[in-house]
Amino acid sequence: MNIKDYLDSTYLKTAEQAGVSEKETNQIIHDFVQEAIEEKYKLVMLRPDNVAFAKKQIEKAQSKVCIGTVIGFPEGTSSIEEKISEAIQAIKDGVDELDFVINFEAFKLGDIDLVKQEVLQGTKLAVTHHKKIKWIIEIAALNGAQIIQLTSLIKNVVVANFTEKDFEHVFIKSSTGFYQTADGSPNGATIAAIIAMLENAFPLQVKASGGIKTKEEAIEMIKLGVKRIGTSAAKSISDGILISEKY
Repeated sequence: MNIKDYLDSTYLKTAEQAGVSEKETNQIIHDFVQEAIEEKYKLVMLRPDNVAFAKKQIEKAQSKVCIGTVIGFPEGTSSIEEKISEAIQAIKDGVDELDFVINFEAFKLGDIDLVKQEVLQGTKLAVTHHKKIKWIIEIAALNGAQIIQLTSLIKNVVVANFTEKDFEHVFIKSSTGFYQTADGSPNGATIAAIIAMLENAFPLQVKASGGIKTKEEAIEMIKLGVKRIGTSAAKSISDGILISEKY
């Protein structure tokens, strides 16, 4: 089993966050996409305004690399309407997968109906357009009980409103990687959180994202049962590494 089949190679920094110019950012994106084409990663994950650019580059190379983007990123607090509009534009630009940041703040405040509607409408848009969708729950902003509750909520909405053939196209994802924790603790995937997600997401799949930098960490997540790994370190993880069938 090739570890590259699990990797969502990710670059989500703005020019300001990276401390470079817009021109330099364009070159970074080009090189990033080219690496994914050459390495044959599963997918490149980019901000929405880079989707059309990546699509042209991938088509020109006649590559099978998929394109993913983030919706409502990174806070997740934009309205359902704003998120749907952003996703529709990404679909027009040629995106294959949509990673929605769920409104985890609304969830924490008890606005469960809003969160359910968001899951329902976002998932409907994705499956109607034959796109995969991943719901980012931002585990660093949640306690253990909330991780279980929000994972279960998403699973229950999908199971109640969609068909079995749709389930494989819906993921629950751990993190944006951009959340600022108050105490400086890790803001990405942790073993405990991933186990809780896996135990409560089935029949939906789980994507581990945020802070995964080494092949050992990636293998550990795959052994637990995650089907996709979001990482900005895809090259260092994948170089020469094949996972045996026992994993």
